[in-house]
Amino acid sequence: MRARIVGALAALVLVLAGCAGLPSGGSVNPGLALDEAPDVPDFSFLPNRPQPGATPEQIVEGFVAAATSPAGRWEIARLFLAPDISRSWRPETGVTIDRPGSRSVTMVDSDVVEMTVAQTGEVDQTGAFHAADGGAATLGYELEQQGDGEWRISKAPDGIVLNEQDFRVVFSAYGVMFFDPSWKFLVPDVRWFPTRQNVATLITQAIIGGGPSPWLAGAVVSAVTDGVVLESSAVPVVQGIARVELGAAALDADPVALGRLLRQLQASLQGTGVAGVELLVGGAELAVEPAQALSTAIDARPLVQIPDGFGFLGEGDLTTVSGLSTRIAELDAYAIAVGRGARTAAVLLAEGGVVRVEGNVVTTADERADLIEPAIDPDDTIWTVPVNQPSAVRLATAGGDTRDIANAWPGATQIGAMEVSRDGTRVAAIVTDAGRDWVEVAGIQRADGVPVSLGAPERVLRLDGSGSDLAWLDDRTLGILSEGTEGTVVTEQVVGGLSTSGSGPAGVAVSLAAGPTVSSARLLTVDGALFVRRGTTWQRAADEVLVLASQLGAN
Repeated sequence: MRARIVGALAALVLVLAGCAGLPSGGSVNPGLALDEAPDVPDFSFLPNRPQPGATPEQIVEGFVAAATSPAGRWEIARLFLAPDISRSWRPETGVTIDRPGSRSVTMVDSDVVEMTVAQTGEVDQTGAFHAADGGAATLGYELEQQGDGEWRISKAPDGIVLNEQDFRVVFSAYGVMFFDPSWKFLVPDVRWFPTRQNVATLITQAIIGGGPSPWLAGAVVSAVTDGVVLESSAVPVVQGIARVELGAAALDADPVALGRLLRQLQASLQGTGVAGVELLVGGAELAVEPAQALSTAIDARPLVQIPDGFGFLGEGDLTTVSGLSTRIAELDAYAIAVGRGARTAAVLLAEGGVVRVEGNVVTTADERADLIEPAIDPDDTIWTVPVNQPSAVRLATAGGDTRDIANAWPGATQIGAMEVSRDGTRVAAIVTDAGRDWVEVAGIQRADGVPVSLGAPERVLRLDGSGSDLAWLDDRTLGILSEGTEGTVVTEQVVGGLSTSGSGPAGVAVSLAAGPTVSSARLLTVDGALFVRRGTTWQRAADEVLVLASQLGAN
């Protein structure tokens, strides 16, 4: 996205041998399919049962620890409950996620115990994840002695408690798919379900009879039409085929809508061990062709500006981009965002202001001062905003119109980075609120296909240091660049899930961009060194890079 390098033209050093994600050819090179994941490890927790003579505090600790085993609807955890509550307790209503080692238990009365945890997130009953800031949360439990003198819990909150490490084992993330309003792209709404339950049923119920998470509502659409319901709540998987039994009204449903619904289900169940999906009414399969969806894969080569020009960087050469490279090479660019199909670019100039480059014609998009790096969406609309006015997001459409977008980043005092997802339904930003940097996402609300406002933002991560850049690494994962006490930190954040962080390469990092896979992100340092990530390591791939551009999609 950005870097300013001053110096004479030097030999371009490329360390491409063995570097994943930087082939010499120009073809798109996608990695894992959307939401494809490795097989779940074949093991599970076996928590302790109540021990004779256990104190009330030990009973509560044992009950909470038993949440690691969802087998038999948490049958081991129910052993810690008195008979009445054992039947009525509802563990499926949600998960409180806490930091490992943060729990403390206090006896506040002879039969009342409180547990305090450092809450880092929660999962609601739909499976949607919501981040928390690590503050203390207190859970109360009442106990009573049974006829045999043993203590059991007589009152407990519904839901379970898991620390972050156990949560990653007991639950898995799944992309429940919806469409963008134009029906061109599939959009993942990440949900978390217990790994060893019938995930096909839970995902199907989230689509048919469910809907998108509240923060996405209005930004995505579902193919489920009025009258289309599940005839059977269970979705059996027979020889790898999920059999979805619909009510009789589906016989009269629009075939186009049914084709879209079939595509939603196919994509949502991918990576769960399901090889295919059948829609049935009365046990007979409906003759439906699944709808097609556009890919959001990007070109495998980094898109850069170097002293020789602007284009895709290969092994020892630079492939220029028709309609863009000639004029961009003449600009004193500070940041470059290239739209879908590389037809249009938004360029932040070193002297200020953002311009549109299209067909080698340069026009002004936004002349305001102190603009952050621009973003661009699949319709080639350019998004701009000043660093100290997060709510003043402005759009410059491909047709030449300029409009302000409503409800942008309420409560924020600064904005450090902003990028639109490749499907055009969501926008992510690094914002400052009350002196802390947060990563937030918001759904893009449209009228007649044109963005008009943002939905209520969802906070996905509180940064420990200062955030400087972000990129959509794929359709559900953000890469975030920040500076911590020990240097550059690069974080992978699942939108609607957990994050993993690691150190960046040596040097002051100024820019982060996506590669063809999540694990092949690119990073640019202030001295013009381009790095590509391979697993947990960063390899130097090129020098004398002036700007690392963002890409929205190859086609």
